[in-house]
Amino acid sequence: QVRLVESGGGLAQPGGALRRSCEASGFTFSNYHMMWARQAPGKGLEWVSGIYSDRSDTVYADSVKGRFTISRDNAKNTLFLQMNSLKPEDTAVYHCGRGLTGVKGPWGQGTQVTVSS
Repeated sequence: QVRLVESGGGLAQPGGALRRSCEASGFTFSNYHMMWARQAPGKGLEWVSGIYSDRSDTVYADSVKGRFTISRDNAKNTLFLQMNSLKPEDTAVYHCGRGLTGVKGPWGQGTQVTVSS
């Protein structure tokens, strides 16, 4: 079955940086577009970024464009999210998912990112 396990990140100060990783298994990773989404306290799931299966293109939500970079290593079945210039409003649980955009998923269990001074 599809298995997505996120790791990395945690706590950062405003203006700082964190890197998220997501290891995928249970499907042919290189055949699928992949994406990241986040859920802030008390809010719904928000799509953040997506990357094509062959790494040919990436897409971003306006809220993170120019600050976050999505990438992937198809040889290692791993998805990444580099988060720079972090803001307190980036605080959320971050999930990796299969697909390019939207909130349908499937999704991993997610890991917490907290941006605070």
